[in-house]
Amino acid sequence: MRYRIKIIFFIFLIGCSLFASTANASWAYMFVVNDGHIYTVSETQVDPKLIGSKIGKVTKYSDREGTYSGNFSNRYPKGTKYYEIKGIDIKEAIAIKEKEDRFIKAFYQGEYGGSRYGWQDFLPYISWALLLFFVIRFLIKRR
Repeated sequence: MRYRIKIIFFIFLIGCSLFASTANASWAYMFVVNDGHIYTVSETQVDPKLIGSKIGKVTKYSDREGTYSGNFSNRYPKGTKYYEIKGIDIKEAIAIKEKEDRFIKAFYQGEYGGSRYGWQDFLPYISWALLLFFVIRFLIKRR
């Protein structure tokens, strides 16, 4: 009986950690992160003729302030593509595809403070591993 209460408690704890959220806050500016570099989004349109090769895409979007991993954006949804601008080094600016023939310029600001992989990326795996550990332990004790 005592072990069942512990298992229920740990399942509850793991469930709460999976669905925990942070408070909403406004970002100071709109940006994208590509390969560890942060770019501030402008309102300047880029001529489609100047678009070079694709260099990345948004892998994670959030409107909540924080430090995230991967190619992150606080403006564009997951899947939005980044492109080189012909004649401009990517350490100066890149183009972001908003629509079929509409590209917006984003200016290089430096290295991004987040990592490529954060601990939040591994939280579901850790939680499930803990749950599995306690279930197996419970089953062994029950025998």
